[in-house]
Formats: sequence, C-alpha cells, structure tokens
Amino acid sequence: MSDQQRKKYWDFKAAASGEGELYIYGDIVSWQWDDSDTSANSFKKDLDALGDIHTLKLYINSPGGSVFEGVAIHNILKRHKAYKIAHIDGLAASISSLIPMACDETHMPSNAMMMVHRPWNFVVGNASELRKAADDLDRICESMKQSYLDRAGDKLSEEKLTELLEVESWLTAKECFNYGLCNVVGEANKAAACVSEELFAKYRNVPQDIAAKLSDPEVPKASGNDEETAAYLQRIKDTAGLELQNINSYLGGIING
Repeated sequence: MSDQQRKKYWDFKAAASGEGELYIYGDIVSWQWDDSDTSANSFKKDLDALGDIHTLKLYINSPGGSVFEGVAIHNILKRHKAYKIAHIDGLAASISSLIPMACDETHMPSNAMMMVHRPWNFVVGNASELRKAADDLDRICESMKQSYLDRAGDKLSEEKLTELLEVESWLTAKECFNYGLCNVVGEANKAAACVSEELFAKYRNVPQDIAAKLSDPEVPKASGNDEETAAYLQRIKDTAGLELQNINSYLGGIING
C-alpha cells in the first residue's frame, strides 16, 4: 500500500474557520504498527496540532482494538473544550464504539453500524490467575458501561445494555438512535469498512452483510503471504502481552490509588 493510500486511514485537518477534523480509520492500538493504526498518544498529538478550535469533527471507521487506548482517547475528547461531532462513516466496533460517547453529537449514515460487547483478553496462568483475570474484566466492563449509559440517558436501561454487551450486538444506525447512542441518522454512504478476515475472525456474530464485504475486491484484505501471516500472529501475541500489562497496571492503580 502506498503512502498516499495510507494517508486516508489516519489524518487531521485544521480549518481557518476554527473547525478541525480527525479521522480514526483503522485499529486502535497501544503501539503503532502501521500508518492506519491509532494510539492515544498519536491521537493527542494530532488533536493538539489542530490548535484553538471551537468545533471538532471526528470521523470513525474502525474495528476496535486496545481497551485502554480507546478509553484514553475517550477521556482526551471528554476534556477537550471544543464542540465535538462524531461521524461513524462505516463501522464503530468494540472499543471504537466507546469513543463517540465522549462527543456532543454522533451522526451515522443509515448503512453504518456499531458493535458493542464485553471486553476480552488473552490470559495465561494457573486457576487463581484465570479467576482474577475474569474478575478484572468484569470490573473493566462496569467502568465502560457508564459511558454508554451517560450518553443514552433514559433511552437505554442498564439491564438492556448488559444484555447487548453479553451477546456481542451489531447495531444498525436506527437501533443506535433508538437506544440514544447516536443523535442523527443520515443517508446511506459508500464508505468502505476497514475489514479483514483476521480482524473479524475474533468476533462471534458478524452480520452477513459485513462478512460479505470480505469478498469485495475493493476492500483491503490481509495478505495470504506466509511472512505477513507470521508477522500478524506475532503482533497479536505482542499486543496481548501489552494488554495484560496495561490491565495489571490499571487495576493496581485502582486498588492502591
């Protein structure tokens, strides 16, 4: 993929009118492996580079990624003084669905989707360590649920949200509107979701219309090259290790703080 092609997946733009734009068109990661990746650090740098803006337009098309990086981006946005408008161009899945909850408005084309589910993690250890990891994930999920509930108001009960998270729910724009997770449903667009067979293999309930895009020649796919496959698997392993460190550090701060 050329540099010009990569640029469309992560970019920022400041306007003379005091408006700024940011794009999250790829994975949310602890460490940037690719130009399309977004970390909390890279997001903050690009947000700061926009300068003193009064309106921020955030465009999202992401399969998700690191829980803690996504939470950090959410909190960075929450603190920013600009009026924030999120546009879900194609897909806001997993932790990327939490990010627009920090914005003042969320817009979705009628053919866009949002996926919410309980957080998960790679865990290795004995029985006690596995039980602790499960308890830790429950606590993380509870902290995330509040962000959805704060945005939804009285349109979404905690009981219903818990049900949606439990079954890995792929929500249409209309459903998001009904649950209070978006404010405006617009006309359908042709934005291509950032999908690959590897990314969606980890999700249980991918709708057929999303899965069908894997066979679309215009949608970027992961290569079948053995070296690239090995690199991808190593990336999963490395990221899992970092996530485990992040969880332990995060929970240690809660317990000791």
